[in-house]
Amino acid sequence: MRKFNVVLLAVVVLGAASVLSWKFMGNDGQLSQSAKQGAATGRPLVAVTVPDKLTMQARLGEEAFNGTCAACHGNNAAGTEVGPPLVHKVYEPSHHSDYAFYIAATQGVRAHHWKFGDMPAQPDVSEKELVNIVAYVRELQRANGIY
Repeated sequence: MRKFNVVLLAVVVLGAASVLSWKFMGNDGQLSQSAKQGAATGRPLVAVTVPDKLTMQARLGEEAFNGTCAACHGNNAAGTEVGPPLVHKVYEPSHHSDYAFYIAATQGVRAHHWKFGDMPAQPDVSEKELVNIVAYVRELQRANGIY
């Protein structure tokens, strides 16, 4: 019976991952056609509403983000042709914790939700900057209904 429960849990988890992948990507595992068109033209991949007022920590995070992360993840974390949008349901805190962002920045991460390729570690970003960057991304996410 225990083995059955483990197998059932694995099937449910894999099924949920497949549904989420299908929902956020095209059915071929690629970005949707509209997102591809946006990437090809240099437009952001998603529309991002920027809050009228950011906390001081998020403002510091925005500055650090613009200095390092925006080159791939775009202005306001809206994504580019080389990096995914961080203001996206895939990155909501219940799926990607703050710690996941720290690991990605300090150790790099293999591509697993998108087809942009692996993200290299960002050794020039300090721990304090990372804390601020995550605060900035989380405030952008909340302003866009992602929590």
